[in-house]
Amino acid sequence: MKKFSKIAAIALAAVSAFALCACGSTTSTENNGDANTENTVTENQAETAEVSDVSAAGLKAGFICLHDENSTYDLNFISAAKAACDKLGVEAVFKTNIPEGQEAYETAVELADAGCNFVFADSFGHEDYIIEAAKEYPDVQFSHATGTKAHTENLANFHNAFANIYEGRYLAGIAAGMKLNEMIEAGDITAEEAKMGYVGAYTYAEVISGYTSFYLGAKSVCPSVTMEVTFTGSWYDETAEKTAAQTLIDNGCVLISQHADSMGAPTACETAGVPDISYNGSTAAACPNTFIVSSRINWEPYFETVLTAIAAGQEFPTDFCGTLSDGSVALTDLGTAAAEGTQEAIDAAKEKIVNGELHVFDTATFTVDGANLTSYMADVDSDPAYEADHEAIVDGYFNESGDGLRSAPFFDIQIDGIKLLDSAF
Repeated sequence: MKKFSKIAAIALAAVSAFALCACGSTTSTENNGDANTENTVTENQAETAEVSDVSAAGLKAGFICLHDENSTYDLNFISAAKAACDKLGVEAVFKTNIPEGQEAYETAVELADAGCNFVFADSFGHEDYIIEAAKEYPDVQFSHATGTKAHTENLANFHNAFANIYEGRYLAGIAAGMKLNEMIEAGDITAEEAKMGYVGAYTYAEVISGYTSFYLGAKSVCPSVTMEVTFTGSWYDETAEKTAAQTLIDNGCVLISQHADSMGAPTACETAGVPDISYNGSTAAACPNTFIVSSRINWEPYFETVLTAIAAGQEFPTDFCGTLSDGSVALTDLGTAAAEGTQEAIDAAKEKIVNGELHVFDTATFTVDGANLTSYMADVDSDPAYEADHEAIVDGYFNESGDGLRSAPFFDIQIDGIKLLDSAF
């Protein structure tokens, strides 16, 4: 993906009138089924020196979550929002367990009517409903994680946000490859038995980009590695994720990773004694014997940038895409299951990614049907009226979400070495 955001920023309206709506006191609000609670929080990180000294105190931010703190995905957003808002003195309101349907629109409207200057939704299926609300409330800034439509909607108050998480997954893949090498050297498996399993939620480009980068990271240090991928059809289904992980283990996978939000896969690994790479946070407490590392998007830099910009009446990107270098992509501390030398290998690769020496989707490192890619016209938008075809192969690598097109991933290629257990493609 692109560095920070190369998409031209859309002008924001000043929101001074709304700044009077909230005070810095802490309240709390959550929506769990019929129950409502209200949480308050704060955070700050400006993108420019001019904005960094602006106070965001007095703003009110609303956060819409698909699930609640029991989901590692949603917890990652909630924790970042609280840290950001606490830092900036912004009042925060959280609405949890909001489905990807009309409820998302109704919740966005409720937050706007309650005086929120900024409304953020965290799940892919929320996007159309947030756009609908944004059109009705032009003086409120709306943003949506993992979405794809901000650059074609052309609304001054609707934005998409993501980060180069594929870089973090690549680094986590290096940790996996190091573990496989350790198992090979110990005689626990042969090089030919170095097969990983991956529990995916949906067959979206975001998931494909994630498991492919993870595989390529592992392959960079363990050349014989292969991988099987299965899908649950849900972002959060503990039973399905646990079953999927067990199926992969039964198929001979000796290490498991995931792009799904529950503890299903990690706990299956802990029970079976199979090393695990988790997502969105450490699972070391629940899985002390098998946890290796986890990658995640750190949303604090984004929330700080946006809230500070709104307070200053300044622009922020239509499509934001954070990076390893700005702290938007992060890895947890290594678990006890990590192989010796893993941190050094991760640090070396991270430095090369940051300085541009290493590209995750270098076409020399993978093949498709036995051949290296020299050209690939990427589908960067779901809007039929959007006619900007995009050549994704640039200077010998797939330029994921590059050239300022959109923040969300668009790598959707099935490469050799990865086998799909479901006939979803």
